[in-house]
Amino acid sequence: MGIVDEDIERLRSTVSIVDTVQHYVALKRVGRNWVGLCPFHAEKSGSFNVREETGRYKCFGCDKGGDVFTFIQEIEHLDFPGAVEHLAAKAGIQLNYTSAGQSQERSRRKKLTEAMGEAVEWYHQRLLTDPDARPARDYLRRRGLAGDIARQFKLGWAPDDWDALSRGLGAPADVMQDVGLSFRNRRNKMQDSFRARVMFPIFSESGEALAFGGRILPGSEDPAKYKNSSETPIYSKSKTLYGLNWAKADVAKQNQVIVCEGYTDVIGFHRSGVPRAVATCGTALTEEHVRLLKRYASKVVLAFDADAAGQGAAERFYEWEQKHAVEVLVARLPDGKDPGDLAATHPEALVEAVDKAVPFLKFRIDRTMRGRSKDSPEHRVKLAEDAMAVINEHPNSSIRMLYAGELAADVGMPVNEMVRLAERGTRRPAIQMQAKRSRGPKENTEFWALVLLVQEWDAIAPWLIEALFEDDANRLAFRALAESDGDLQGALEIAPPDALDILERAAVADLKLDPFTEAKTLIDAAVRREQRAQVAVTDPDRVRENSRAKVELDDLNDPDRQRALTAAESLLGWLHRRAEERAGAET
Repeated sequence: MGIVDEDIERLRSTVSIVDTVQHYVALKRVGRNWVGLCPFHAEKSGSFNVREETGRYKCFGCDKGGDVFTFIQEIEHLDFPGAVEHLAAKAGIQLNYTSAGQSQERSRRKKLTEAMGEAVEWYHQRLLTDPDARPARDYLRRRGLAGDIARQFKLGWAPDDWDALSRGLGAPADVMQDVGLSFRNRRNKMQDSFRARVMFPIFSESGEALAFGGRILPGSEDPAKYKNSSETPIYSKSKTLYGLNWAKADVAKQNQVIVCEGYTDVIGFHRSGVPRAVATCGTALTEEHVRLLKRYASKVVLAFDADAAGQGAAERFYEWEQKHAVEVLVARLPDGKDPGDLAATHPEALVEAVDKAVPFLKFRIDRTMRGRSKDSPEHRVKLAEDAMAVINEHPNSSIRMLYAGELAADVGMPVNEMVRLAERGTRRPAIQMQAKRSRGPKENTEFWALVLLVQEWDAIAPWLIEALFEDDANRLAFRALAESDGDLQGALEIAPPDALDILERAAVADLKLDPFTEAKTLIDAAVRREQRAQVAVTDPDRVRENSRAKVELDDLNDPDRQRALTAAESLLGWLHRRAEERAGAET
């Protein structure tokens, strides 16, 4: 199914490519071509050429080129059918489709959007000229939304009348009902859906009128401050963003879009000289919204209380960042202020909030730590636990580890331990951190390795030897498991009392652990112990071995997993040889 080829060709021969491009680019006649600054990349001298005779354009700077349909696709971020329909609407050409059903559907949609467009103008004129709209004009004037702003955003006024729009618009009743402008009341009369409200029209990204948001005036007895159009055949809240039709040019230019909560917030950003703001229409930000915005920009700045939705929203944002290659940031607005208020009182603060927007995870961490005491070890540990719970919501371990390092420095805790918690990504860091306070870091690491030996023998056993365990009870527990080839019951039967208690706890421990990470930590600690013991060695061969072990210790912590694996194997061999030498010397 598609648009009839003859209609496409008729449109191609009818529409002037120069006239079309001049709506977006200032062109100057140079010989047979028209030349201007390319709208698709930044340049100081014009390399964008358009020729009417061939119906083509070409930029010799960025190499983009094509016909009038290609240009509209690029500049308006539309697919080919959308570009054809966009141009046809401008030219007043009726399109036919290869499917009768699709043709009827498109025709119906056009009737609905035309009715909505007429309603936008009807409400707008009531605001500008109707004597009954004076309270609305006064209200908008107090909010800084009168005059040119009201005209730019096509603000309107719905009279306090039962059926003023239904009678005055002249559209068929079924059309009025389908777009949610009117409904049939109990007496089977057409009644207006919006009454005594300031009207904010909602447009598609290409400028089609789709819906309305209506606000009561202060002092109204209506308990609903805002009333929004319900979903219709032309309007889906999860796929529509208020203001995108006005914002998209600056969004694409800046590679950044600002997402607000309300209509007046969007207008406030425009008034403050930041015309790349949009708003959701009475719903949370959805993946459909993000997919739409990604067509224009890769940076999404949230200009609302982004922490209000908590962990569930965080997980969605992180998922979208990875799936759609976008960066989610937060503009930190002054407490209790929304963009609409700031635009009227401190517009410079609104601009600064966007300029200093921070990554979403950093915003969440800062909110968690704000105002919290660090005056005692207990307070610092509790603060670290809460912040780590936020950090470990993020799916990228590298990002978690970097933030964990910053957190450790802030609260005065060991960087290695905090980074290890981030590397594991456990959502319950308090359990492990509590264990660290009561048992000590080396024993913790050894115990976690024993947990893995009991529960995931095959995953960690190749990376462990007895020499890695410094604590006597842990070493005996490891020996019992090793002699039983990982069989817990067999190990419990031969383990001494101290080791038996450790094995029983390890059997029921509920920890999310990475086998190689725990093994690396143990190997690292054991190698450093052995190096301290080898300080006084003077034998040349031994000195060379110790120097090589030092290099391999760096490789052990290399992000390249294969290099780390190779280093781990070599260091385990070195530790095993040192342990055998000591055992031989003792006998």
